[in-house]
Amino acid sequence: MRRFPEPISNLVAAFSRLPGVGPKTALRYVFYLLKQPAHDLDVMARALTQLGERIKTCPRCYTYTEMDMCRTCQDPKRDPSVLCVVEESRDIATIEATGQFNGFYHVLGGTLNPIEGMTADVIRFRELRARLESEPHVKEIILALSPTTAGETTIMFLQKQLAPLGRSFTRLARGLPLGATLEFADEVTLGDALKGRKSI
Repeated sequence: MRRFPEPISNLVAAFSRLPGVGPKTALRYVFYLLKQPAHDLDVMARALTQLGERIKTCPRCYTYTEMDMCRTCQDPKRDPSVLCVVEESRDIATIEATGQFNGFYHVLGGTLNPIEGMTADVIRFRELRARLESEPHVKEIILALSPTTAGETTIMFLQKQLAPLGRSFTRLARGLPLGATLEFADEVTLGDALKGRKSI
């Protein structure tokens, strides 16, 4: 690769650390930024700095927040009997956008995948168990994890390990998305859609 001035090379290396961004894409980003006014670059640099300085992790649910405890965990109107377990903080925003959930959350920080080093010690399983032991009012645990091999493995692990605590476990329903055709549906999705059919 052609040698570039150090500031360009450093930023290419920084962008290349982002998921799904290779060296060529990173270089395109850098050259795009070089065409922007210095003021816009200052605004972006300040936003990045503030991300590191002002954002912290909620000590209760482990989502990102600017406060000592996130707004959801501070909300007295939420249902304390329901806890929704998600993979990442961004999943909370997706669920909240539906307007259909009014309980609390727990962010695992990933799913079990030993090949990639994601073991029970890495995800926030111990924190989840400790939370359930200290919050007996939680009656239902919704395992809202992605329907991937790692997600399914994590659901089975959590259900088995937390079963002695005597809580009810539920998972998100699965089926055919709107606009899908049966021809391209896999057997598992179609099977779940048949099991979860509704009367009309």
